[in-house]
Amino acid sequence: MVKRVLIIGGYGNFGSYIARSLAKDPAIRLLIGGRSVEKAQRFIAGLETAHPPEACHIDIEGNVAAALSAIAPDIVIHTTGPFQSQDHSVARACIRWGCHYLDLADARDFVAQIGTLDMDAKAQNVLVVSGASSVPCLTSSVIDHYLPGFEVLEHVDYGISAAQQTNRGLATTSAILSYVGKPFATIRNGQPHNVYGWQDTHSEIYPELGRRWFGNCDIPDLALFPSRYPQLKSLRFAAGHELAILHFGTWLLGWAVRLGLIRSLAAHAEMLLRIAFLFDWMGTSRSGFHMYLTGQGKSGEQKTARFFLIARSGHGPYIPCMPAILLARKLARNEMDRHGATPCVDLIKLDEYLAALDGLDITVVSDPVDG
Repeated sequence: MVKRVLIIGGYGNFGSYIARSLAKDPAIRLLIGGRSVEKAQRFIAGLETAHPPEACHIDIEGNVAAALSAIAPDIVIHTTGPFQSQDHSVARACIRWGCHYLDLADARDFVAQIGTLDMDAKAQNVLVVSGASSVPCLTSSVIDHYLPGFEVLEHVDYGISAAQQTNRGLATTSAILSYVGKPFATIRNGQPHNVYGWQDTHSEIYPELGRRWFGNCDIPDLALFPSRYPQLKSLRFAAGHELAILHFGTWLLGWAVRLGLIRSLAAHAEMLLRIAFLFDWMGTSRSGFHMYLTGQGKSGEQKTARFFLIARSGHGPYIPCMPAILLARKLARNEMDRHGATPCVDLIKLDEYLAALDGLDITVVSDPVDG
């Protein structure tokens, strides 16, 4: 039976990547939803699909329950951010309707608290997954892949460097800017510790990409991983622009927020995004992800494992979209018997994640598990 898959924000930045990936799947009929039916119709006009797609009106700030009743989806993929300013109303509406729900949320509390819907989701026999994206899905799968090689995993340091010449949506920009210059908690030296968004400036040398600059970012992992990996003494996630001039410009604006001169950069996201686009000629379409895991090996020796993803040709956005794509395909084929509400951990193993990236201009550079 063909499943109806509604992508909220399906003509947007991440939603369009997901839609194109699922379009030819014979088990899926695509429903492209958003505030503008006209934009949805223009988008589906350019899609080659296994089944005729549909353009649908749905506004996450409106009557979502009524929209779901009219659209009748089997699976909903929610891509419309920023999630930092949302509650779980869309997920709740999906539970009431009786359809599976996936989102690409990167908001710390939004993802970490999805478990509050667990009993309701189980009662309706649906799966509700938050954070079906790079964090915490890819990040936890990398840690889980290397964890058997450690006697004690003590430190995890990782980050994402975005390509300058890539699709950058307003919602993602607003999400990041919402915590630039503001404090949030992580763990350092085995204790809770406050850091500030886009500070702790440091650089990493990537294979092929060279030096990229990074600053602290607030993500769901910082809430989820201390209990998931209780031996961790420090956990740092950071992100950065490809271009140093933009990275340090954001760093300076972060100090203005920290000093109270600006309340929040999120209110200026549209203007700052337009400014960033002016620098595209200076950048490339190459982005990267890195993770360093350190601790004690099985023989008590100091051990470090390194993992890199290098994305070219503007293919970087497929990396955060892949968990939702994989889970939607499995749900459409009734290959998952799990119900309830959960962050996106323990659902996709690293080998499966990386296999799904085959055919894209993405390279893995990594240490062996027992290296």
